[in-house]
Amino acid sequence: MIETVEELEALYGQPGQTSLVKETDRIIPAYAAIIEASPFVTLATAGPDGLDCSPRGDKPGFVRIHDERTLMMPDRHGNNRADSLKNIVRDGRVGLLFLVPGAGTTLRVNGRARLSISAPLCASFAVDGKAPRSVMIITVESVYFQCARAIRRSRLWEPDAQAAAGTLPTPGAILGELSQGVIDGRTYDAEWPGRAAKTMW
Repeated sequence: MIETVEELEALYGQPGQTSLVKETDRIIPAYAAIIEASPFVTLATAGPDGLDCSPRGDKPGFVRIHDERTLMMPDRHGNNRADSLKNIVRDGRVGLLFLVPGAGTTLRVNGRARLSISAPLCASFAVDGKAPRSVMIITVESVYFQCARAIRRSRLWEPDAQAAAGTLPTPGAILGELSQGVIDGRTYDAEWPGRAAKTMW
């Protein structure tokens, strides 16, 4: 097992120039273009109860660039566990990974976040008349792109690599198993599309 940074560096060597020069402490125009095109980002947080990585998705550009060092992201309707938000209130450190369908390049942003419940700010993110309950304000500390190797290896955007319908357990089936039948999985799956349509925003 590798137990020290020195052992790790001996195995992997030092990063090349391109791996270092791509990192900035602000959102440059090229990085802004990726953020504005992205409809999906993963949000990593840390807190006293542990780590969390959560998906966030919306229309492209849903993460607003306020200025070169500040991002704003609405918290849309979810399951009310609020794991990420609890971590942010207690710790504040966040990591974001932006993906753009069809593109191999992803963008990583690290920084610190806080939650705003300013009514005017929340209202500015409203969709179909529904405002988020809070908006995450992220102070950017580092930004850099990730090369396309992982996307290419996974064939993430290739149609013939998509999971075929019916090959994965449904959410209802999982809930039914974990609840030992207390939750009716078939009913859950049947009702979810209609429930989601009413609570998307």
